[in-house]
Amino acid sequence: MAKPDACVSAFSPTLGAVIPVDLSRAVVHAVRRAVEDGELAGPVPARVVVERTRPGGVGEYATPVAFQLAKGGQGTPGDVARVLARRLGGEAGITRVDVTGPGFLNFTLMPLPAAALVGDVLRLGPRYGYAEPAPGFRERAVREAVTRILWTQGTDNAGEQPRIAPVAQRDGDVVAVYGAGAATWAVLAVPARETPAFTPGLLAQDESSEYFRVRYAHSRCRALTRNAELLGFRAGPAEVGEEPLLRLLADHPLVLEAAAHHRAPERLVRHLVAVADALLDFQHHVLPQGDEKPSAAHRARLALAEAAGTVLAGGLALLGIDAPDFL
Repeated sequence: MAKPDACVSAFSPTLGAVIPVDLSRAVVHAVRRAVEDGELAGPVPARVVVERTRPGGVGEYATPVAFQLAKGGQGTPGDVARVLARRLGGEAGITRVDVTGPGFLNFTLMPLPAAALVGDVLRLGPRYGYAEPAPGFRERAVREAVTRILWTQGTDNAGEQPRIAPVAQRDGDVVAVYGAGAATWAVLAVPARETPAFTPGLLAQDESSEYFRVRYAHSRCRALTRNAELLGFRAGPAEVGEEPLLRLLADHPLVLEAAAHHRAPERLVRHLVAVADALLDFQHHVLPQGDEKPSAAHRARLALAEAAGTVLAGGLALLGIDAPDFL
């Protein structure tokens, strides 16, 4: 990975942290301002895809938008990226903007506002992450999932469709063998061009199965809510510290945007597994232990767990899979 060749500090302790999905809008706005000021030539893209930086990369999020803009004769990707880095460095909530390699923009953000983020997820419910307006078994499952994901971004199913490899003949009637939910999970868990794999492990009712873990994590969230009610308290969004689960919830809108852009429901599948695993680790800290009395901290943790359950339910619905309250 190339070292940064441009860095702008943008720490602003008096302003709130930026939600990761806002990065896309911030980049579009920076391009528009640069065009208006004559630093770059148009056109201004309607949307920019921002994704998590790969392991070993610089910063937390990255976008290759400079390469897209450079194709229009606006200079080299590196030149374009440096123009945008100077402008984005002034955005509230962005602590650092780096330009790496031939022109990748990389961002580091301020810590997330847990109460606001969890409150948004619970308020919007399964619609959290949606952009404002608004054949064979495997082909049908992939196309339906892509259509639903595109719809969350206010986009129709026009444009280039992914090439979809069919279920192998040796696997037979996978819906009859594995059930509609598990079969759908299997065909969406790998890129459309790859042949999906079906093994007995798909039906395992334990944590060795990703399909089980995601649905089980949702059921555990519902159980936490029921148990909290028995103990006499409810969720109340508030700060909970730097929980990995919090960052994953913030990433959800970006994942939907990227899955729609690439017509790749497997990206949503991977994200749901990560959310489920983080929730299953976090669940042990939600309810009072022993003689503990319910406190504001317990209410905040329950709110975060409920927000995660909301994301799991919404994501599974986009894939065409149910999210059980009991499992």
